[in-house]
Order: sequence, then structure tokens, then C-alpha cells
Amino acid sequence: MEIACLDLEGVLVPEIWIEFAQATGIEELKATTRDIPDYDVLMRQRLRILDEHGLTLPQIQATIATLKPLDGAIEFVDWLRERFQVVILSDTFYEFSQPLMRQLGFPTLFCHRLIADDSGRIVDYKLRQANPKRQSVLAFKTLYYRVIAAGDSYNDTTMLAEADAGILFHAPQNVIDEFPQFPAVQSFEDLKKEFIAASSRDLSL
Repeated sequence: MEIACLDLEGVLVPEIWIEFAQATGIEELKATTRDIPDYDVLMRQRLRILDEHGLTLPQIQATIATLKPLDGAIEFVDWLRERFQVVILSDTFYEFSQPLMRQLGFPTLFCHRLIADDSGRIVDYKLRQANPKRQSVLAFKTLYYRVIAAGDSYNDTTMLAEADAGILFHAPQNVIDEFPQFPAVQSFEDLKKEFIAASSRDLSL
């Protein structure tokens, strides 16, 4: 059996923090794991900025409610689910994901949790586990799944390396340059071709 593991933001849906940065006009919030590889450093920076500006979880959720999956993402997920078991491995948060996952048909999602106080101020975050994307791939392999994974950022590269086949999708040039061992594509049609090429089965249906 084969399982497809996908990142969420930047691959299937817009980058939530970038969208919120545009909504608030706070340029610093545009930083993502494409820019800052250390996730804890990135999240501590985000929480500091939110606190400085008095921004709350409900305000972020209001922005997320206006977002839609990237063009072609819904059709791609539907195509993939006909051919693989599909799991989304993301560094987003369950408190963010509901509106976008609903539009994608609620594929399985492994991600993290935010901790907010009674006023909605985000005071901390809780990782599901350390290096969760790689650890998830390792776990699937112990269940005798063959894993094909796709992602776009530094925090996806350990997942791609651990998978039986890894693909960069919508990745910025700096990530492509640093990880030339992974094929890099920019369209869902080309991503389908990479999944077909990486599969051990005939996916011509």
C-alpha cells in the first residue's frame, strides 16, 4: 500500500500568516518556514508580534474564514484520494484549519494546537511531537506503507528525505537550490506526474 503525505499551507491553501499579515499591514508576520527554518524561533516571533499589537485568535480566524484553497487544489486532492491514502502533515494549528479543511473534504490532518486565554490572546503553542512530519512518515513505514510526500518549505525537507519519494511543490528558489535531490514542480498537473512516476503501481486510471 502507498500513502501520500502533503504539507498544507503553500501547497493546498494560502499561507495563513501571510494572509493575516496582509490583512493587518504587519510586514513581520509574513515570515514563514520558507524564511526561518527553526520553527520555534518563528513561532516565538509570531507570538511576540501578536502580543505587541494586541491581536487575538478570533481575529486570525476571521481572516482564515475568508480564504479558499489554491486554484486546482480541491481537484488534486480528489484525484489523489482515488489513488492513495492521503494524510496532511502540517505545522498549522487545529484552531486555524477547520474552514479550509472543510473545503478540501476533510482529509486526515496531523498538526499542532494553540493555547489561548479567555480573552483570545494566544499565549503559547503545543507541538504534536518533535519533528512531527518526519516522525509521521517513519510511523507509516512501520505499518508497511510506501510513502510519497510533497511540501514546499524547510520544515518539509526531513519528511521528504524520510519518504520513499519526496517532491518539492511551490517551493521558493532558495529551498530548491539547497535541496536539489528532490524534483521541484510548480503546477498540480506536474505534481500528478511526479506522483505517478514515484508510485510503484500503475496509476493510469
